[in-house]
Amino acid sequence: MREGCIFIIGFTWPEPTSTAAGNRMLQLLSFFLNQNYRIVFGSTAKESERSLELKNMGVDTENILLNNSSFDEFLTQLRPDIVIFDRFLTEEQFGWRVAEFVPKALRVLDTEDLHSLRYIREKNLKSSQSFSIENWLREDVAKREIASIYRCDLSLIISSYEMKLLQEINIDKSLLHHLPFFVNPIKESDLANWTPYYKRHNFISIGNGKHKPNLDALRWLKNEIWPKIRTVLPKAQLSVYGAYLPQQIEQMHNSNEGFLVKGWVADAESEMALARVNLAPLRFGAGIKGKLLLGMQTGTPSVTTPIGAEGMHSNLPWGGLICESAENIANAAFKLYTDKQEWLKAQSNGISIINEVFDNQYHKSLLMLKIHELQADLEQHRSRNLTGVLLQHHSSLATKYMAKWIEEKNRKSDNHN
Repeated sequence: MREGCIFIIGFTWPEPTSTAAGNRMLQLLSFFLNQNYRIVFGSTAKESERSLELKNMGVDTENILLNNSSFDEFLTQLRPDIVIFDRFLTEEQFGWRVAEFVPKALRVLDTEDLHSLRYIREKNLKSSQSFSIENWLREDVAKREIASIYRCDLSLIISSYEMKLLQEINIDKSLLHHLPFFVNPIKESDLANWTPYYKRHNFISIGNGKHKPNLDALRWLKNEIWPKIRTVLPKAQLSVYGAYLPQQIEQMHNSNEGFLVKGWVADAESEMALARVNLAPLRFGAGIKGKLLLGMQTGTPSVTTPIGAEGMHSNLPWGGLICESAENIANAAFKLYTDKQEWLKAQSNGISIINEVFDNQYHKSLLMLKIHELQADLEQHRSRNLTGVLLQHHSSLATKYMAKWIEEKNRKSDNHN
């Protein structure tokens, strides 16, 4: 018997082999399918060659249009029990329509990460400023993202740091649910299959080229960090993997310097499992970093920054080393690469993080419990969220009439042509 129907509105079609966000969506889809939900995934975007084959998974798909009443008709016929927006941008575009045409549907926002946090950190890096809540809240994108959280019944927050940050600005805990990546525990049998220290060679760095924090990290790595590493390890090589790497990154390839830009790889896990050290010098960003999670899952210690490791390891020791300056990152990379005992300790720390912080069954059970609780008490839950009610009213009206104006304008344009 079906649990119900879930309609997921994607800003893009998920690409789990290219992005951490795509992997996150794959995990949610698999989870809800296992809970016996019917799932329909819709997006205004075009599919790419790396888009997930959703129909092969048993997920129905729908190409939806922006500012078009055909979406309202589709939604009315589908009558989903739950609607999931995969970023605040899709909630802005379609939230008012969902609230109007399927008012009883549970509205869930999967933030992926706090986009506004990533934005202000990039801005701070460029202006050499420190992060502050006050400066963050001044940004329009922060106001928009927080408003979206209030308008939804529940927001899935991937990072424990972001959970804490949102509660510090007094967003009620009932509107938030901490949901990191679903990760299988690492067992003794897994360890037996890991490549040992002495058979691992060289460094690895992974990052999607459409993600600005990754591009900044690679430039920093190439210009300041890698030359320092090569000074002490003159034969070392760094393999850089990632989909959609722009020409400026591809041009960094230099075999004489051991800086090898290899681009997209179908099986990043296998490549990570053969490397000795994972480098992720992220100077801004948000959420949970899939590349660092993959390192721990394959027993590959990582050198990263405080922002890279943020919200990923609770109070446990990091599965590698955390540094801020180019000099310290290079020294840490050398230490992990050459000191077997330090390397083994870091690997062991990573195992503890996976098994204790990312407990798969624990997080799945809590998610279903939360969904059932909200569905059983949805009217009362919404009545307690006065800010959300007010925002839903005013922003819905503004967005609604703007969308109808655009729709009418498009219709007249089509008739004229």
